[in-house]
Amino acid sequence: KAERWKSEKPVTRSELNRLRDEFWETAPAYGGNSAIWEALKVAVAAAQIADLETAKVILDAAGVIISEPNLSVCYDEKGHEYEIPVYCLS
Repeated sequence: KAERWKSEKPVTRSELNRLRDEFWETAPAYGGNSAIWEALKVAVAAAQIADLETAKVILDAAGVIISEPNLSVCYDEKGHEYEIPVYCLS
């Protein structure tokens, strides 16, 4: 189960969605493979609607190694680390 993210100041659902969109749009700039970032994005979306089997299939197919149960830290087969902020997971 994803940990709950709490903002220091109140945010609306639309502001949270904007934060998430901004992260996913810029994620490849953090390094790693853009295909892995896309797989992580799709898997997180599946997990958020409780479709954990689909999320697992996506991550397995992409060769993603899950380091943290909440998906906040993952690795690709080359060992590159992918960190996803909690606000994208909660």
